Amino acid sequence: MNDGILYIVPTPIGNLEDITLRALRILKECDLIACEDTRQSLKLLSYFGISKPLISFYSYNERRRLDQILGKLESGKKVALVSDAGTPAISDPGYILVKETINKGIKIEVLPGASAVITALAGSGLPTNGFIFCGFLKRKHVKVRKELSEFLNLEKTVVFYESPRRILKTVEICLEVFGKDSEICLAREITKKFEEFIRGTVKEVFENIKSRSNLLGEFVVLLYPRNNKS
Repeated sequence: MNDGILYIVPTPIGNLEDITLRALRILKECDLIACEDTRQSLKLLSYFGISKPLISFYSYNERRRLDQILGKLESGKKVALVSDAGTPAISDPGYILVKETINKGIKIEVLPGASAVITALAGSGLPTNGFIFCGFLKRKHVKVRKELSEFLNLEKTVVFYESPRRILKTVEICLEVFGKDSEICLAREITKKFEEFIRGTVKEVFENIKSRSNLLGEFVVLLYPRNNKS
C-alpha cells in the first residue's frame, strides 16, 4: 500500500496569525514542500521555525516538476503543496498536480484555511447564498466586457481578481455592462494593515476610486447585477 500523501495547505493571505495549527503540524511533518515561490514560502517557514526541503512549483514549471513530485508520492513520501498566499489550485498552481495525484490513486488531504475569495465575500455585504468565482478576467478590454456580459442576468454575486493598475478600467467596464445601480464591493489588502472594503453602487465606487491617485494591493471584486440597467 502506498503511504504517500499530498497535502493541500492554505497559507495566510496577509496576516501570518491566520495560519492554522493543523497547517503548521503538516508543514513540520511532511518530507517535502512544493512552493509557488520558494522565497516567499521560506519567509513563512522561517517565521514559524520550520525547516524542510523545498521545491518550486509554479505556472511555468509545473509540468516539468510533475513527475518529480509524483515520484516522491509514489515512493511513500508526504508532500505539502503551498502557494504564495491562500489555497493552492484556486487561481494558483496546483490543479494539474491534484488531478494526476488522484489518477495515480494517491491519497490527498485538503486543509481548510485562508482564501481571499471567501474572506472578501463574507465581508462584502452582497448576497452570499450563491456566487460564481471567475478567477482573473481576460486582459483585453473587449474580452473583459464580453466575459462580464455573460453574468448580466445572473442572480448571484460575481467574484473575480483584479490588479491595481487595471482596477479603474475594469470598474468602468462594470458600469457600462451592469449599469450604475448594480452593487459592487472592492476588497483590497485583506487581513493586512491597510485592509479596505470599498462598497456601494458601481457608479459610487467608480467615482470613489477615480478620485484616488494611489490604490495599492491586489483586489477582489464582488458585484451583484441588477436587472434595471441604466
